[in-house]
Amino acid sequence: MHASILIVTALREELDHPGVLYTGLGKINATYALTKALQHSKPDLVVNYGTAGGLKLNLTGLLEVAQVLQVDMLAEPLAPRGSTPFDTTPAILESGYPGVVCGSGDHFVTEADAWLTSQGVDVVDMELFAIASVCRREGVPWRAFKSISDHADRESGDGWQAHISSGRAEFLATIERLQLAPHF
Repeated sequence: MHASILIVTALREELDHPGVLYTGLGKINATYALTKALQHSKPDLVVNYGTAGGLKLNLTGLLEVAQVLQVDMLAEPLAPRGSTPFDTTPAILESGYPGVVCGSGDHFVTEADAWLTSQGVDVVDMELFAIASVCRREGVPWRAFKSISDHADRESGDGWQAHISSGRAEFLATIERLQLAPHF
């Protein structure tokens, strides 16, 4: 069991629980909030929980993330999609645990594009690449769990709002079972 764990989520509506770091939506907000938090304490593990759009209809419930990639860095021809030019951060960040592939970007996905499919992306969110990148730079291990709130289609906005908190209980039970629960 890890000595100190920081649970990070974007919105209180996703996980209304004491002791959680709320970052706000998007990669910039997540980067700022987590970097600021890590200036004050360095946990042994950062655990991200949040909602995600499932790109495959068979994906439901709570899923652990194995890899995350940035989907909205479009700097071609300087670098391939997903890669930041002149930056040594890998295009794909690994959690070290088995699970799904998450594509992370600052846009709400309402349909999969060919690139997402070619990269094997299973779910999409708006913060995880930033969180994993900050953790990598600060030398803090990370894990991520995503609750499928919608299927990244035209009904995603309504689906996300209707299911924003539906994975909360399953996440709390999972981190208890894995002995990852901080002392809230």
